[in-house]
This record gives sequence, C-alpha cells and structure tokens, in this order.
Amino acid sequence: MPRPAPLPSPCPCSPAEGPEWESPQVRAWRAPSRWPGPRTGWVSGGFGCRSITRCPRHRLFSPPLMAARLTAETSRIRLGAGGVMLPNHAPLIIAEQFGMLAALAPDRIDLGLGRAPGTDGATAAALRRGAQANDAFPQQVRELLGFLDDAFPPGHPYRDVHAVPGPWQAAQNRVPAEAAGSEVWMLGSSPYSARLAAQLGRPYAFALQFGDADIDTALRIYREEFRPSDALAAPRTLVSVPVAVGSDPGEARRQASTSAMAMLRMFKRESFLLLPPEEVEAYSGTAQERQVVKAYTDRTVHGTAATVADRLEALHARTGIDEVMLVVGGHSAAFDEHGIELIADHYRLPHT
Repeated sequence: MPRPAPLPSPCPCSPAEGPEWESPQVRAWRAPSRWPGPRTGWVSGGFGCRSITRCPRHRLFSPPLMAARLTAETSRIRLGAGGVMLPNHAPLIIAEQFGMLAALAPDRIDLGLGRAPGTDGATAAALRRGAQANDAFPQQVRELLGFLDDAFPPGHPYRDVHAVPGPWQAAQNRVPAEAAGSEVWMLGSSPYSARLAAQLGRPYAFALQFGDADIDTALRIYREEFRPSDALAAPRTLVSVPVAVGSDPGEARRQASTSAMAMLRMFKRESFLLLPPEEVEAYSGTAQERQVVKAYTDRTVHGTAATVADRLEALHARTGIDEVMLVVGGHSAAFDEHGIELIADHYRLPHT
C-alpha cells in the first residue's frame, strides 16, 4: 500500500485555540514534506462557515491563499485545494489563481474540483449560486480547463480571453511555459463525480468522510468508463479518510467524537465548533442526534497507529486505490500533531 500522508484538514474551531492556529497547522505540514517519495496535501474550505478553520476570527477559509502560504513553508510536497466548489466561482478567476500558484511552485499544485454548495442556502444565494448550478458544473469544468490550457477551439466565445499567468502570457513574453501547471482532480463521493472524472480523463479523489459514501461503486464506474486524455493515460485514484490516531485507543475514539459532534452541529445549523470530548460524552440530545454522533465517530478510522494502518491497508487491498490522504481532526492541534508523529513512526518516516 502507498504510505499515507497524514495532513491537517481545515478543521472546526476549538475554543481553546485562537489566532495562533496557523503556527501548529503549518508545523504539521512540514514533516510530511520531508518524507521520501511523493506526498500530497490539500486544503479545503467553505463560505460563511463560522468555524471552518481553528481560528474564530476567520470566517472564510481560502484554499488558494493557504496553499500559497504553504508553498513557502514546504519544498517537495504537492499542495492544492480539496477542493474548490466551482459553481461558487468564475472559472477564469480560479484559472488565474491556480496559474499563479503553479508559477510559485512548479509541478507541485493540485486543483480539486467539486460541485457541492459547501455552505448553507443563504450564503449560496449571496454567492449568486443559482438553482441550476449543479447542472452547469460539467460545462464549467470544461471552461476552466480551456482557460488553464489556453485551448478554446476556434469560434468559442472565450477564444481570445486568456488566463494570466498561463500559456498565453508565456508565449507573449517569449519565455518557456511552466513544465507543468496545476493538476486538475475531480472530487466527490458519488457515482456522478466518478462518471464525470472518467469522461474527462482526469484523476479522481473520493471523500470517505462525507455521508454514506459507496467507494466501491464509484471506483468501479470510474475505472470502467475512463477515457484516456492528454492529461492522464490511465485511471488514477485517491481516497481521503478521516482518522484519529492516539497512543490510547479510548482517547482516540473520544477525539474522533468531537468531529462527529461538529457534524451534528452543522446539520442543526449551529456553529461548526469542536467541543471537548467531555462535553460530547455529556451531551443529552435526542436518540437520533446521539446516533448521528455515533455514526460519524464509527466512520472515523480511530485507534493506535498500528490499528489505523491495518484498516487503511485493508481498504487499499479491497479497492486498489493509488493514494491515501488522511484527514486528521482531533479536538486540538496538539493531538493532531501527535497523531502525525505516531503514523510517521509506524511507517518509519522522519518527523523532526
């Protein structure tokens, strides 16, 4: 199995952590950057989420901006967005943002594309996201690819519109274009996303942390319907897995329950806040609410590093995935950092 890269996801806010959240987050990305072999780490985000980062001051988490910061803090690891919900954005803007990232870190930038709102209805309306946004997603993706590659066909209304930086600017300045721009991934947790990734001939990333995701069906569809493209000759897959890794299995489960409670709070349109484990244990909600917390806790791969590794290897053996990305999200940055160290020790990777 490919050694997993345990990287910090954008997490709900822990009340114990304030504006200094960036320091532990950045520290957590440095160790995997030193590990041998290719490593990938993505930043995700949403709009109008009061606690999508660890800092209460930051309501909006911008994947391109955080990725730009991380290009200066790392040297080898691939960085990117996992992902950009394209119906919330103009494709030209995304093309220019990720063109700049590719210029800052050549051959190290990934652009993961999804179609979910990533927010509530009111915020989606403020973003001018229309009711037909999901239906237009395939067209938007093709438009974005046209801007990234500067490859609109003759007669296309955007034939003379160019994303800068990008291939057109390089040609105008008579300088070599970047050897590799952003690598575009299709993200999802359903057959729809798998089918679109296959049709476009793009790599596919499956999110196990969301809902009752059927990874087996999605990967089967992707592989069976894959059409080779200039970008990718054969299917390529990645799966993101929620994990809580600790020296004590019981504590790892308690930490996993904090993210599960945050999901329940989000469903109830409350602040996406990480409550401490003791508050989760004392929660006296309805039977249905407690079942939601249990289900999301169970969905997280939690335990010691050896236990987590065994489950990941079983997942790899069953699905044949090419890459594994771990979504670490305990109640504190200290727990997450320790979890990364435990995984690194298990796979005999440096982390100091």
